[in-house]
Amino acid sequence: MNTPRPRILVADDQGDIRDALWLLLKNEGFAIEMATSPAEALNAAQSKELDAVLMDLNYARDTTSGQEGLDLLARLRSLDPNLPVVVMTAWATIDVAVQAMRQGARDFVQKPWDNARLLAIVKTQVELARALRKGQRLEQGSRLLAGDPGPLIAESPAMQPVLETIAQVGPSDANVLITGENGSGKGTIARALHAASLRASKALVTVNVGGLSETLFESELFGHVKGAFTDAKSDRVGRFELADGGTLFLDEIANLSLPLQAKLLRVLETGEFEPVGSSRTKRVDVRILSATNADIRGEVAGGRFRQDLLFRINTIELHLPALRDRREDVRALAQHFLAQHRQRYRKRVTGFDEAALRALQEHTWPGNVRELDHVVERAVLMAKGDTIVPGDLGLKATPDSNLRLDEMSLEDVECLLIKKALARFDGNVSKAAEALGLSRSAMYRRLQRYGL
Repeated sequence: MNTPRPRILVADDQGDIRDALWLLLKNEGFAIEMATSPAEALNAAQSKELDAVLMDLNYARDTTSGQEGLDLLARLRSLDPNLPVVVMTAWATIDVAVQAMRQGARDFVQKPWDNARLLAIVKTQVELARALRKGQRLEQGSRLLAGDPGPLIAESPAMQPVLETIAQVGPSDANVLITGENGSGKGTIARALHAASLRASKALVTVNVGGLSETLFESELFGHVKGAFTDAKSDRVGRFELADGGTLFLDEIANLSLPLQAKLLRVLETGEFEPVGSSRTKRVDVRILSATNADIRGEVAGGRFRQDLLFRINTIELHLPALRDRREDVRALAQHFLAQHRQRYRKRVTGFDEAALRALQEHTWPGNVRELDHVVERAVLMAKGDTIVPGDLGLKATPDSNLRLDEMSLEDVECLLIKKALARFDGNVSKAAEALGLSRSAMYRRLQRYGL
C-alpha cells in the first residue's frame, strides 16, 4: 500500500509568500493546503488530516506583535496537541520566538527563509509526527485489548476540578460516589479512576444495580451454586468475586430498593458474602465506585436511601458537570466520536464544516455527552459528502431567546451578548465592541473563541 503524500497547511495572508511556499513544497512531493487567515487555517485543520502546519505569526489585523499567530497556535494545539506547527514571521524577535515555542511550536523560521533549512525542518517534523502517530496507534490497540479507558477529553475549566480529583484520589482505595446528569459520562470517570489506581492491572467490573430485579440481585452480585434455584444449572461467579483485587462500579445506585440496600451494605462493611444456595462465606478485596443522577441526599431525607450506605459509598463525592457547562469540550468530543464512528462504519468523512461545529457548540445538550455521541454517529451515517454539514446533525433549533440566564454559564451569556450586539450594529465589529466596553483585539479574540 502506497504511503500518502505528507499534507502541509500553509497559512499566510501574503499571496507572494503562499506562492513561493507552494512551489517549494510541491517540488518536494508535499500535498499543500492554503489558508489566508486564522479562520481559514482552523477550518482546514478541522476538516483535513494534516502532517504539519507552516504558519505566519502576523495577519492583516495585527502586523507586528505576533498575537494573532500565537492565538492561532493555541487553537491548533487544542485541536491536535501532536500536530507539528512551524511558525514564521518577518518581525522575528527573541521574545516572540520563545513565546511561540513555549506555546507548543516545534520550530521557528524568520523571513526571508533559507530554502534548505526550511525544507529540512518541515521534513523532520513530518517524519517525527508520523512516527509518533504510528506509536500511538500501536499503544491504543494494546490499551483496548487491556480494557484501558482511552483518552479523557476534559479541557474546559469546569472539568479541571474533576481531573484534579481523579489525580488525587485515583491512586487510593477510597470509595467514590460520582454524581451528574444522565449521559454526562459517569462511566468514563469510573474507568479513569480505575486506570489511575494501583488496581489498574486487575478487573474493573460494572453492574447497573438499579436495573436488577430483587430476585436477580443476589445471584448477579454474589453468585450462586448449582441447584440453588430452578434455573441454576451450574455454579455462577458473582460480580463481587469477579472484581476481587480490582474495582466494582455500581451504576444507578440510588434506584436500589431498601431491602437490597441492606444486603449491599453488609458486604461493604465486612467484605464478606455467601453465594446463593451456599453456606460458605467468601471474602473479597474490592474498591467501590458508585454513580447516580439522583439527588441522593434528597433520597436520604425522604427515607428512600439509607444514610449509613451513603456514608460507605461516598468517602469522596465527585460531581460531573453537564455538557452545557463545559462547552469548550464539545468540539474535541465531537472529533473523538467522529473518529470512532468513521472507523466503525468505514465512512470517508474527514471532519465538520465550521457551521456544523457552531451548531454543536450552541446546542443545549439535554442528553449530555451521550446525546452528542449519538448525534455524531447519525451525522457520519447521513453525511453525503466528505464533510459533515449542519443538516447532517439533525439538531432541533434552540432559540437563544428561550434560554434563561440563570440556566446559562458565564461564557454562554457572554456569547449571547456578543451575538446580540453584532445584530444590533449590523455586524459592525468596532461598534459592537465599543458598546460592550471591549477593545477590538479583545472582541476578535472572543469572536474566534465562540466561532462567530
